[in-house]
Order: sequence, then structure tokens, then C-alpha cells
Amino acid sequence: MLLYIHGFNSSPLSDKGVITAQYIAQHHPELHFQQPQLPSEPSEAMVLLIAIVEKAKAAGESLTYIGSSLGGYFASYLAETYGGRAVLINPAVKPFELFDEFIGTQYNPYTDETYQVVAEHKQDVARYNTPAILNPDRFYVLLQTGDEVLDYKQAVQKYHCCKLLIEPDGDHSFIGYEHQLASICEYLFS
Repeated sequence: MLLYIHGFNSSPLSDKGVITAQYIAQHHPELHFQQPQLPSEPSEAMVLLIAIVEKAKAAGESLTYIGSSLGGYFASYLAETYGGRAVLINPAVKPFELFDEFIGTQYNPYTDETYQVVAEHKQDVARYNTPAILNPDRFYVLLQTGDEVLDYKQAVQKYHCCKLLIEPDGDHSFIGYEHQLASICEYLFS
């Protein structure tokens, strides 16, 4: 199973989500591909993700993940806890430190949902922190130094012992992501 995990205030309908789904459908149609729309509350999002992973694991499926931004943070937890390989795209490293900026009403343009970010969400997210990577061979981390949302140096520090691709410039969306999908799949499925 390949589980694609989108970031905060995003969706499977984001450019990365759509490009990933199209690539998998064209090049790996046999693959069990999961790309859920996550609930806006972090604890509910993790309950959903854990249920998907536990069901796949119980069915004997191999576990692989692609996580973007906050989805990369969640994918780190899942890969460390349940096993499997993960590709992280400009992952959040300490998202709980950023939550204060988002407290209040938020709007997700992909889902047309208005929701509240509350202080408790910070603790909910912190619960899934993996401060040290114990299984570096499980991770391939793609970073662009021009990420305007997250400090890529935090990811370099956390994932220094993992396979890394660090591109100059770019942005949080990871410009040129579509050109990385072949190497992403090669890593995940080899």
C-alpha cells in the first residue's frame, strides 16, 4: 500500500496530490493507493491514518508513504511506529511550534471548509513527534532551500542520516515535484 498524506490546510486535490495519483495510476496501477482527505483536527487525522495503516498491515500489505509538509511529519511517525519506507517532501519537523500562528478560524480552499484551530491541537500534534530517527534507512527526504513556510535546515538536522535530496531555491510546494516521482517510486518499491 502507498499512503499519500497531504499537509496542513491541503487536500488530495492539491497539485502534488493530483500529480501523484496520476503517476501511480499510469505507472503502478496494481498498487493499493490510499489518498484520504484528512480531517482538520490533528487527532482525528491520525486516528484515520493509523486505521488505514493497521488495516493494510493486518492484510499483509507492505507499507509505503509519501508525506508533504505536516503529512511528512505524520509519515515519519507512521514509518517509525509501523514500519515501511517513507518519502517526505519539505516535511514539517516541529509543527507544534508553529501552531500558535494558526489559532483561530481557518479556511481550506480545496474542501471549502471553515474550521477552528485551537490550542489543544498543538498538544495533539506534539504527541506524534519523532525527535530522533531510529530507522534512517526508511526515509528519503526531499527539500528545497527556498521553502518559504518551513525552515529546511530543521529537516536537514533531523534527517541528516537519511537519504536526502536538497535542491537550491524552490518553494514549499517543491517545484518540479513531478520530475522526482520516478526516483520516489524506485526508492519506495525497490
